[in-house]
Amino acid sequence: MATTGTRGPRTIETDIPARLDRLPWARWHWAVLLGLGAVWILDGLEVTVVGVIGPRLTDPAGGLGLTDAQVGLSASLYVVGACLGALGFGYLTDRFGRKKLFLLTLALYLAATVATAFSFNASWFYACRFLTGAGIGGEYAAINSAIDELIPARVRGRVDVVINGSFWIGTTIAAALSIVILNGDVLPEDVGWRAMFALGAVLGLGILWVRRTVPESPRWLFIHGRDDQAERVVRGIEDTVRAETGRELEEPGERIRIRQRRAIGFGEIVHTAVRRHPRRTLLGLALFVGQAFLYNAVYFTYALVLAEFFGVGSADVGWYLIPIGIGNFLGAFALSRMFDTVGRKPMIAGSYILSGVLLVGTGLLFRADLLSATTLTACWFAVFFFASAGASAAYLTVSEIFPMETRAMAIAAFYAVGTGLGGVIGPALFGRLVETGEPGAVATGYFIGAALMIAAGIVELVIGVEAAGRSLEDIARPLSAEEERGAVRA
Repeated sequence: MATTGTRGPRTIETDIPARLDRLPWARWHWAVLLGLGAVWILDGLEVTVVGVIGPRLTDPAGGLGLTDAQVGLSASLYVVGACLGALGFGYLTDRFGRKKLFLLTLALYLAATVATAFSFNASWFYACRFLTGAGIGGEYAAINSAIDELIPARVRGRVDVVINGSFWIGTTIAAALSIVILNGDVLPEDVGWRAMFALGAVLGLGILWVRRTVPESPRWLFIHGRDDQAERVVRGIEDTVRAETGRELEEPGERIRIRQRRAIGFGEIVHTAVRRHPRRTLLGLALFVGQAFLYNAVYFTYALVLAEFFGVGSADVGWYLIPIGIGNFLGAFALSRMFDTVGRKPMIAGSYILSGVLLVGTGLLFRADLLSATTLTACWFAVFFFASAGASAAYLTVSEIFPMETRAMAIAAFYAVGTGLGGVIGPALFGRLVETGEPGAVATGYFIGAALMIAAGIVELVIGVEAAGRSLEDIARPLSAEEERGAVRA
């Protein structure tokens, strides 16, 4: 690694990105994915818990006695917390490193979800849901950036889609456990839903134990003046991979010239999004708003729909959420490889548009009162099989298409803005629509979600960035590298 200059930020030439991208897959990569990617299981658990226990929270025997609108409000507060947490922790992730923040955000999640289990009134429940969301929102920024900076370029698409799709493993676990835990014959009505939150804390402790061994991102280290530490980390990774695979490593590809920097201000972050990459900014917003509205609106209120329109009891809601969770994960898993082989643009656009079309059909059938609880669940299985792959790729997209110095903040900003528009409005709106008791009102909400998904797919077709198999630095040159070259990209 060559350097020039002895004081302040230096200009360095490094091959670290190429060395990471050329590594063969090894057990070390699996350890990274387990320690970092498993947080999506926790998020899926948290989102589904509120959905499946909604009727229990509105039941006076459950101990809180919330209204349907209050359940929707608590879901919205969780999303508000996630948005604010993503922004705050995302900025800190770019400033202080990936590892410090993905440990801090997980600790916040653990504390808040344990406190939720001890809720005694609506205000306490609201506060705990807000803080739990803040921890999870921070995780999105820290974890997505860390994973993408450690995983080889040739498999980054499938890995990201599957990891983000693992959210649905959490939903399936929560749905399955709810069948037992929310059974009043097994646990008292005011205890079962509390046990669901305690389960999240147990899983989080296991993830924290694994995560402590994951290294800091070498890409973040060398850009922030810690190139000696970055070199040690990469050499350690290379030695581990050699030992695990028994193979000699290929020579790395091109080197990149970087002027190091300590931090980046909000002004430059905004300038990067608005002036340097306006089309990419529009793309990120479209993808996030569409998937956030659809998923948050449906999942935070599905138990209420089943109870209101089909008379499904709270103890039986899990039976309907299990196949939806399975369909979501199967879609992400089955289609993930194609994001690296067929390409990002056709796969993202296709999954968004097709899921939107299927959602229109679901809304028409629901409005015509032609669905039962079982057939509505089957419709959601089909919609989400495709939607989950596209939604997972939204996080991959914004992580790939913005410069390294702003990666975590870009993920956070798009998550916060997209989820704020789609995720806060969606649950609150659907809670009101369900309360009307009118199928046509709920169907209108489905049509809105479908329109947003189809529109996002069209935006991807028109201005999407093909990133399959390309290094992160090739897709979006680091700001310091662009300063050396004087380059500006669309």
